[in-house]
Amino acid sequence: MSVFVTLTLGAIFLISATTILIAFTPLRELIPGYSSSELKKNATVLALKSDSLSKALKKNEIYIKSIQKVLNGELEYAKFSKDSILSAADEVKEPVDLSPSENEIELRKRVKEEENISTATPNGKSQKTKK
Repeated sequence: MSVFVTLTLGAIFLISATTILIAFTPLRELIPGYSSSELKKNATVLALKSDSLSKALKKNEIYIKSIQKVLNGELEYAKFSKDSILSAADEVKEPVDLSPSENEIELRKRVKEEENISTATPNGKSQKTKK
């Protein structure tokens, strides 16, 4: 009996020591699928930088195209202004239509009917309707 108790306590200690070692040390980063908080922070910073760089690149492309128009004679120099070009480059977000489609309205009606049927039956059991 004492051997069984000793082995059980030893196994529990070994499992808990391993869990604590992995949970509170950098060893947890070796587990597949686990990423460190520093890596997540760096990914967020890089995503923000790439977004701002893509916006700056788009503005520069528009500015260069406008300069090419002036050099080719398609646009008068008097109408050429960096501020007006860059303000025109700013994207105007179009409003999103959030009104429900016909399919969504039909789905909502069916769900509401099924909810009414399931609450109307005794014992809370839902009934399946045939189509």
